[in-house]
Amino acid sequence: MDLMKHFDPGRRDEKLGKDGGIAALAEAEAALLDLQDRFFAQADRSLLIVLQGIDAAGKDGTIKHVMSGLNPEGVDIHSFKAPSAGEQAHDYLWRHQAALPELGRIAVFNRSHYENVLITRVHPELLWPRTAVLDSKDLWQRRYRDVNEWERYLTDNGTIIVKVFLNLSKGEQERRFLARIEEPEKNWKFSADDLRERRFWDHYQKAFGDMLSHTSTAWAPWHVIPADHKWFSHLSTSAVLLETLRDLNPHYPQVDAAVKTELAQAKKELLGTNTGKRAQLPPRPTPEEIG
Repeated sequence: MDLMKHFDPGRRDEKLGKDGGIAALAEAEAALLDLQDRFFAQADRSLLIVLQGIDAAGKDGTIKHVMSGLNPEGVDIHSFKAPSAGEQAHDYLWRHQAALPELGRIAVFNRSHYENVLITRVHPELLWPRTAVLDSKDLWQRRYRDVNEWERYLTDNGTIIVKVFLNLSKGEQERRFLARIEEPEKNWKFSADDLRERRFWDHYQKAFGDMLSHTSTAWAPWHVIPADHKWFSHLSTSAVLLETLRDLNPHYPQVDAAVKTELAQAKKELLGTNTGKRAQLPPRPTPEEIG
């Protein structure tokens, strides 16, 4: 069964419209910032956002428009390119494990560990590490199992995983590629490799469908986002993050009685314990006094 045919990449909210969607996204950004602040302060869990999608699906734009309202102090972005020689000297999950967020922080994987069941499935010559198991017939089932168990381990240890698949149509990808070629300010975005990979469209759709079927779990489900309309894609992704953080319902930590006593004492000192007035700063010395 071709799972991808069941998802409409062009779906959008006709009633809301683009202008309404942009306004709703601005409201969502404010709500996300408030939730992130409490999440950062509580620091008992971490949040991993996984972004996957074919070339030109809008991964970079999603980070720019959905994550831009968050406090950058608590967010880390990791874009996983082709593995280096050093990374290939380890297991395929090693570099992703090393990039996981600390408690209280949010990490975004722009492409992710799922490349190991996507691009390597379309191009098996890129498989690594080169072990005998790579030749086994159940390789992909084993990798799905490995990924699911790894994600289960992470969630058991406090990492909330939000997996977003940006579902782009072939026609819209063509339009975006042409825009990158025809508009000088977008030329830098186009790569001949993108066009070569487009020739494997059907192979990637099969790999995407199998990935979604085998790795959408109760502890780390996939969210398939229609990506043909950027405003709707951004708004939908933002809604997923909002729902996730609201369900977590983070709170600012409550201090104990001893800390409250320290705070009260500090307040008295700052305000001036004798007069009840704010302490006055000493006058600034004149240039003659400094000299």
